Amino acid sequence: MDVRAKTVVVVGLGRSGVAAASLLLARGARVLGVDAAPREQASAATIALEARGAQLSFGGYDPGLFAAADLVVISPGVPSFAALEAFEQRGCEVIGELELASRFVTAPIVLIGGTNGKSTTTALTHAMLVAAGQKAFIGGNFGTPLAEAVDEAWDVNVLEISSFQAERVPTLHARAHALLNITDDHLDRYAGFAAYADAKGNPFVTMTSEDAAIVPLGDALVARQAARGSARVITFSASDDAADIALHGDRIRYPAKGWSFPLAGLKISGAHNVANACTAIGLAAELGAGEAAITAALASFTGLDHRMVVAGEVDGVRYYDDSKGTNVGASVAALRGLTEPRVVLIAGGRDKLGAYEPLVDALRDRGRALVLIGEAADRIESAARGILPISRAATMRDAVATARELARSGDAVLLSPACSSFDMFRDYKDRGDVFTQAVRDLAPVAPARGAS
Repeated sequence: MDVRAKTVVVVGLGRSGVAAASLLLARGARVLGVDAAPREQASAATIALEARGAQLSFGGYDPGLFAAADLVVISPGVPSFAALEAFEQRGCEVIGELELASRFVTAPIVLIGGTNGKSTTTALTHAMLVAAGQKAFIGGNFGTPLAEAVDEAWDVNVLEISSFQAERVPTLHARAHALLNITDDHLDRYAGFAAYADAKGNPFVTMTSEDAAIVPLGDALVARQAARGSARVITFSASDDAADIALHGDRIRYPAKGWSFPLAGLKISGAHNVANACTAIGLAAELGAGEAAITAALASFTGLDHRMVVAGEVDGVRYYDDSKGTNVGASVAALRGLTEPRVVLIAGGRDKLGAYEPLVDALRDRGRALVLIGEAADRIESAARGILPISRAATMRDAVATARELARSGDAVLLSPACSSFDMFRDYKDRGDVFTQAVRDLAPVAPARGAS
């Protein structure tokens, strides 16, 4: 892609936008960076773009800013707006940062998408490829923009991709793409669930018969998205051994390769993580990892922070931090994946406007009680009323204390909010850290005097 002397508008100047602008400046483009926030909120990295020749504009998106643009690159956190749509209607190209960066890389791209499980699967796939001796970049929605990595020689690029990043990827080509699932999420951004699902499936369109689509067996919605391209389909399942990669008794098997992996060697727990492991096996195999490397990675990978991590155990009750459970589907998977028979769930936060009925169904089967925090508490309580005891808490510390009172020995207390964190916390990590500290501050209850 030749951008020399072209005028490119970069919309949104967070980390992704700064990475895109830096890449464009290095390739000789004239860059105009725009952001809706005021200048005083901009990061030092954003302001530093001016010293490299970028023009910066803050406080909104003036339609006049797009008049002379040859190309617009939009950051994933920025939804569409009128001036952008008018630019597109003139036949001008609007692409995302991931699409831009993909036009400058030569190493094959592996994509991991889905509403839930994609971060764990991305990290595990990366671990398998590293174990196989490959120099593998990991990033995208996982943390580091691909635009920051285009100048280094990688063997493979392993990228978590969100629906936002997949909205404008007309030429992005994946050698292998896993779509783990599609459940309600981000309906505050999309016109409806169908639009959200189509965004998730966009990367399949450019795939060929030489590429691999890794999808869950029996999921018609994901299968329809995979069928938008020509990739070979490889199925996975944690419960149906008819899948190409599946759990057979106490082993994960990939019969087409003649491979078998002991389930006892998997360090991450829960049926959803078995499915994630099956997916990672399929992706890593497509990029050349062998059975020995995959076995080693499965045995050493211990999971990610704030994703079903044990925060502590007090008075026979185990406390789990699943603060990354930011939508209903993730929280349902966490609830159903626990080995404890009953669970006190701490949920709530900023509402994403999805349906809470699947969460209520899981609570009906597994719930001891429900403790609600945040802006979504009213909607969740309305959906769960009459199913189990419900309490409210003003802070996370109060929520943990209340959950302790409601739990019985042998139960679990699970923070899996089914909502985003921004009403009360900086992000899901902050929320999980506050929860973990509150658990650590719990003191065991001393036996009553005279008790034996």
